Amino acid sequence: MAAAAINKTSGNAGTKRRFKLWMMFIVLFMGWAGYTLFGQMQQKNITGDKLALIQEKLDVSAKETAELKRQIERLNDPEYIEQLATKEQGMVKNGEQQIFSD
Repeated sequence: MAAAAINKTSGNAGTKRRFKLWMMFIVLFMGWAGYTLFGQMQQKNITGDKLALIQEKLDVSAKETAELKRQIERLNDPEYIEQLATKEQGMVKNGEQQIFSD
């Protein structure tokens, strides 16, 4: 009986030691996983901000492109060209007289 009691306590000590090692491994692994997750979340936020900025620039460029295309279409209209010539360039038609205002 005494031998059985000795074997029981020595086996119990080994189990406790393995359990402590296992728990230490789990704690270290969870710490590493948390650190990695936090870093990836920060990187995701930075990338999201960059994406929003680029999307905004893209929207501005699309609006500018649409405006330029509209201007190109208007330049094919002779009436619009006449307006540009008289108002912005100061040109006059034959027989007209330009009036200067102060």
